[in-house]
Amino acid sequence: MSSKDWLEKDFYAVLGVGKSASADEIKKAYRKLARENHPDHNPGNTDAEERFKAASEAYDVLSDDKKRKEYDEMRSLFGSGAFRRGARAGGGAQFDPSDLFGGFSGAGAGGGAGDRRFGGAGFSDIFSSIFSGGGAGGGPRRGPQRGRDVEAEVTLDFAHAVQGTTLPLTLRSPGVCDVCHGNGAKPGTVPRTCPQCHGSGLISRNQGSFSFSEPCRECQGAGSIVEQKCPECRGTGGVTKNRTINVRFPAGVADGQRIRLSGRGEPGERGGPAGDLYVQVRVRPDDLFGRVGDDITMTVPITFAEAVLGTDLRVPTLDGSVTLRVPPGTPSGRKLRARGKGVQRRDGQTGDLLVTVEVQVPTGVSDEARDALERFAKLTPNAERGRIDARLRRG
Repeated sequence: MSSKDWLEKDFYAVLGVGKSASADEIKKAYRKLARENHPDHNPGNTDAEERFKAASEAYDVLSDDKKRKEYDEMRSLFGSGAFRRGARAGGGAQFDPSDLFGGFSGAGAGGGAGDRRFGGAGFSDIFSSIFSGGGAGGGPRRGPQRGRDVEAEVTLDFAHAVQGTTLPLTLRSPGVCDVCHGNGAKPGTVPRTCPQCHGSGLISRNQGSFSFSEPCRECQGAGSIVEQKCPECRGTGGVTKNRTINVRFPAGVADGQRIRLSGRGEPGERGGPAGDLYVQVRVRPDDLFGRVGDDITMTVPITFAEAVLGTDLRVPTLDGSVTLRVPPGTPSGRKLRARGKGVQRRDGQTGDLLVTVEVQVPTGVSDEARDALERFAKLTPNAERGRIDARLRRG
């Protein structure tokens, strides 16, 4: 498929989807059109065959992330009038793509066969420069580059995650060279400004009706030239080393949460900004406490007598203890709430401590206790059980 096809054909309209359509929506639309217009289902129908070919052509581009990105960029550039004619074209009239395509495969100005060129560069050369971000050399720009992001993982105790803490984190990654302090020059010397680009790192050039900027070949886009390289980093400005930083984990950080530390990743190259550090938090399970949202949970056993008669229950918290009232007749599984004893929220409010009481049934009792239970059973008939027994008798 030629670049001219990409400019003249609206592949989104062919598939009947919007420009922001997801990959699944594009696939669904293509499959629908392919089923409706497949030649096997429409024998002798040339219109259906053309629609089938057009849908396949559109799907081939839009289903490929790289092709779709280039297609969108190319149509955006020409559709928005990003390229304009020079003064020769009458002062700002919109550029006509046919000026590029016409005659590319035909005869040249001198009558010989071959591609017609703009300023010595063909259409493919121009667009490779546009989409690769470089000039005729096709290489990546080597000016100031942002450092890479760094990933790390830390496991916190449950209490530290709820209450917040600060921990040292040791990383082994590229860092700024301590000998040259990142400029890449031997101590006692400094990089000199590139005489070719005057420190900008870019060289502008005209190519027919267009003007392009490309990385300076003299300094490789750095804007400066290191004549005597640092013996430690060999002119790169960075070395791999261990570094320890203190990381503050806010109160209430949850398991699986990522904390971003701006500018604490790998240093940039040639004066570029540092990347970011992302710390993945893992929270070690606690033997006593659990967590649901901003509430802390725990389960506390009570005896049968405490459940029947009621009691004052003293339970631990992360910062001490609290006393909760168990009312008489409390069933197993009831939740008691201690307000403000949970996880601190971002708005300054605090969750609760939810205590689930679990009535413990003894597996063995003494003869005296058995006699007491039997007397208790006779004195406290189960009204609900009586209704069930009566219904069984009626049945």
